[in-house]
This record gives sequence, C-alpha cells and structure tokens, in this order.
Amino acid sequence: MKVFFFGFLLFIGFIGYGVYWAFFDMDRLPTGDYLTEEKSPDGVYTLKAYVTNGGATTSFAVRGELVFNNKGKKTKNIYWNYREETADIKWIDNNTVAINGHILNVPDDKFDFRNQ
Repeated sequence: MKVFFFGFLLFIGFIGYGVYWAFFDMDRLPTGDYLTEEKSPDGVYTLKAYVTNGGATTSFAVRGELVFNNKGKKTKNIYWNYREETADIKWIDNNTVAINGHILNVPDDKFDFRNQ
C-alpha cells in the first residue's frame, strides 16, 4: 500500500510539473521581434523588450528580458504581458524598473499576466 501511495504522489508531482513547464515557465516564452532596450543608470543591467505575435487567434504580447552586463550570467525573462504592442521602459533607480506601468525590483521580481 505504501508503494502504491508513493507511486501515486510521484505521478501527481510529474503531472503538476508538466503543467507548469508547458504553460507557466517564463524560460519557454516565444522570442518575438525586438522593440527597444534601456540600460540601468549604473549600467549593470539592460532591459530589452520584444513583441510577439501569436497569430490570428491571439493578441500581441510583450516580453521583457533582463541582461546582466557585467556578469557572465544568462539573460532572464522578467516581464510577460498580453494585449500589448509597445514597451515603455523607465528605470526608477539602479535596481527598480517600470515597464508599461508595472514596477519591478531587479533581478528578483517578475511580472507574468498568467499569474495575476
């Protein structure tokens, strides 16, 4: 009975992770077409914005990619919003950026319309 219960929990865990990976993982977002970019005031970060076209059945979306300028780190998707075609990027200070009115503290914060 314990083996069955453990196997069932493992199966549910795999299903849960599969749903997250397929529908909510920000690392799997479409690349899109380049819109604009802005460097942070201290030059440590660059935020690049891309617009994606989902085709005839979905609207445009904007993806924001954080680039670490001085570190050998991989870029990180920090912004994903549906029904947008432009990106207004304003750095408030060295670690705070506003993207289309959404304020994020980099590098830890993310905005994803699917989780709101």
